[in-house]
Amino acid sequence: MSLWAIVPVKPLRRGKSRLAGTLTEDERAALNQKMLEHTVRTLVEMDEVDKVMVVSRDPQALSIARSCGANTIQEDGQPHLNNALAQASIIAKTRASRGVLILPIDLPFVSAADVRTLIDSAAKPPVVVIAPDRHKKGTNAMLIVPAGQIEYDFGENSFERHCERAIQSGARVEVVELPSLGLDLDNPEDLELVRQMEAELESHKA
Repeated sequence: MSLWAIVPVKPLRRGKSRLAGTLTEDERAALNQKMLEHTVRTLVEMDEVDKVMVVSRDPQALSIARSCGANTIQEDGQPHLNNALAQASIIAKTRASRGVLILPIDLPFVSAADVRTLIDSAAKPPVVVIAPDRHKKGTNAMLIVPAGQIEYDFGENSFERHCERAIQSGARVEVVELPSLGLDLDNPEDLELVRQMEAELESHKA
């Protein structure tokens, strides 16, 4: 399976606005850059992923992505996640990509093993593999085989909508629930949980 990973990125200094009461703008930008670099490097180093494409309207984010080995697309039109993903997916489909993995950067603990679990779940297409957030409301990662099987509908409560779209399209739905894929860093509560987990990891290394 030819697999492209598409990584959508908001402007680094504007992303994670719900953390504004906890982190300064500079701290949020640094956090977003760290997660962007981690996500791209994880994907680039995987043999199972043929191409990594970062889509953003932020020149700095695109430059960082290229330095990490990704291809980039300058997002155009109205700023909207679903539009940006559709723009990138059209390019993926025209270049013979059979499957498209959508992986946002706000999963601080995502690993190559997690991505392989998603890929292994897509063995019998047509299939839509979805990793929901830990509340089972949002969509934290999604693998679509073949590319273009469903339209994107990210946003509040997108997990249920993506499942419905997959079923309506005639695709099989696979739900992958892993702690590292379920924890997306979005609000102060998530940030505290991430810090606790990082502290636990450090204590195990000591």
